[in-house]
Amino acid sequence: MSGERQLCTFNVEDLFLGLDVRNVQEVFRFQEMTPVPRSAHVVRGLINLRGQIVVAVDLRRRLELPQREDGNVPMNVVVRTDEGPISLLVDEIGDVVEVDAETFEPPPVTVAGATRDVITGVHKFDGELLMLLDIPRLIQTTDVAA
Repeated sequence: MSGERQLCTFNVEDLFLGLDVRNVQEVFRFQEMTPVPRSAHVVRGLINLRGQIVVAVDLRRRLELPQREDGNVPMNVVVRTDEGPISLLVDEIGDVVEVDAETFEPPPVTVAGATRDVITGVHKFDGELLMLLDIPRLIQTTDVAA
C-alpha cells in the first residue's frame, strides 16, 4: 500500500471500522426488510434498492456482537462486490477520512474472534483504532454470496 486512501467510516458497537470509498456504492437510513427464511444467521433480510434486490447483512451478527437495543435502528452501507451490491447494517455512519496507506499496521492481538478474521489492518486515527474491513473475507465467510 502506498499513498493516501479515502475511507468511509462507521461504528458498530464500540468498533471504529472503515472501507475504501471506491467499494461503497451509497449510504442511507434504515429501510424495511423482507425476512429470508433459512438464510444465514447474519442475513437480516432483503431490501429493495430502486428495483434491485439487495441482501442486508447485520455486522453486529457477523462480528458476534450483542444485538442492538430496541429502538436503535441501523444504517445501511451498500458495498459493491463481484456478486452485486450488499448492504452492511451498521450502528452509526462516520465521515470519509483520508489516511496514509503506509501507516496501516497488522491487527493487534487484542482484536480477536470474528472481527480479526475480516480486517486487513488498523490505523491509529484521532485517538481511536480504525479497522479496515476486507469485503471479500467478510462476504466469503458469511455464505452471503452463495
